[in-house]
Amino acid sequence: MSPPHPPLSPPPHPPKPPHRVGPGPGSLQRRLLLAAGAFLSVALLAAGLSIGFILHRFVRGQIDGRLDDRILSLVSDLRPDAGGGLSLGRDRDGPPFDRPRSGWYWQVRRGEAWLGSASLDGRRLALPDSPERQREAELPAPADGTGPWGEGLILRILTIPGEGDAPPTVVAASAPNTALRGPVLEALRTLAVCLGVIGLFLFAGVLVQVRLGLRPLRRLRDQLAEVRSGARDRLPARQPGEIRPLVTEMNALLDQNAAQLEHARAHVANLAHGLKTPLATLSMALADTATDRDGSLRRLVEGMDRRIRHHLRRARSAAIGGAARTRIDLAGHVADLRIVLARIHAGKEIAFELQVPDGLGIACDPQDLDEMLGNLIENACQWCRGRIRIAAQRVGSEVVVRIEDDGPGLAGEAAAAVLKRGRRLDESQPGHGFGLPIAVELAELYGGSVRLEPSDLGGLCVRLSLPA
Repeated sequence: MSPPHPPLSPPPHPPKPPHRVGPGPGSLQRRLLLAAGAFLSVALLAAGLSIGFILHRFVRGQIDGRLDDRILSLVSDLRPDAGGGLSLGRDRDGPPFDRPRSGWYWQVRRGEAWLGSASLDGRRLALPDSPERQREAELPAPADGTGPWGEGLILRILTIPGEGDAPPTVVAASAPNTALRGPVLEALRTLAVCLGVIGLFLFAGVLVQVRLGLRPLRRLRDQLAEVRSGARDRLPARQPGEIRPLVTEMNALLDQNAAQLEHARAHVANLAHGLKTPLATLSMALADTATDRDGSLRRLVEGMDRRIRHHLRRARSAAIGGAARTRIDLAGHVADLRIVLARIHAGKEIAFELQVPDGLGIACDPQDLDEMLGNLIENACQWCRGRIRIAAQRVGSEVVVRIEDDGPGLAGEAAAAVLKRGRRLDESQPGHGFGLPIAVELAELYGGSVRLEPSDLGGLCVRLSLPA
């Protein structure tokens, strides 16, 4: 038995796994979520500003109404005294106009006569010369001003014309700016929290909606992967209306590729028949005549036959990539090949040990699988002493088939040589030296590989890997 040798390296270009689309920069999910997030942000911001404006007007209206009530109450209680001064029928310094420097002030002025709230603490309000409304208006007019201690004020001013040459009576009431800003800011803080929570719930709803909306595309991706692996030959026609035209076109493309593949296979079969028949006739003619005494012409014909058969196989197997592959049961094919090869090599009384589980599927054309396994098992039958073990198992996305014999085995250089086209280590053995190279080429066309390893039976182990 030859010494153990290192296994050959796998094919330099392994098959690429199916592309998985995730929420990357160019994904529909990311685009939809970004657009929804931007729209929700703008909408919530606009809602916050609108509600803030409404709150501002509402609170300002409440303050203005309170100040107007104070002014009208002062006007109704205003009494001129005998000396031309001013007096009130009752005390109008109830809260909050009784707290000094509170910003809640009232003031009545007619010429040099003056009355003020207790909160003014003896000081006077500096009123603007011309309120926003007409000076002769029947209702108080709004104005902005500054209090005796420099605080900002909201003013309401009512000017009552005097009789004849009498000066007008100006009645004013004020509230601090904080009376407006405080409640509005407090309400806006609460509003911002509420809008933020609402925004989060809305975005979560959008996220769920986007994922549900894109679920048919993810399902279509999985169905395409099943078509590619051979689990199905067409895409289901029952799809959402938006992607049904796409599925129809893809099914039409699959049908077209399948028809082209069948046409190519038929063309290759016709070409094989057209070439091999004349060569067979020529070979028989040379055998029946004395023209080829040294056998050189017959060897030339055999070489032509080998090359034609090799390139026809390559042309047929090259069509594999043009259509989806069918998943077939590996155990049945191995059992059939064992029966056939056991009859061919009945004289050696080979003991086959099969370790292939039922239901183990493999994505491969049945004819190509039979050709790969047939070449590899035939090689084991030629070199074994009487025992062959065939085992298979699924490893990740591949099915690994191990064909082991108890023959002499191969060293490293010899293993590399037998994988070359037309090379045989023992020219006395029947065959053309194309069995192993053809199996290697077919396996690589399917994205698999063939590796030679030492077997624990004492001979060679051929490891065939194919997609599951």
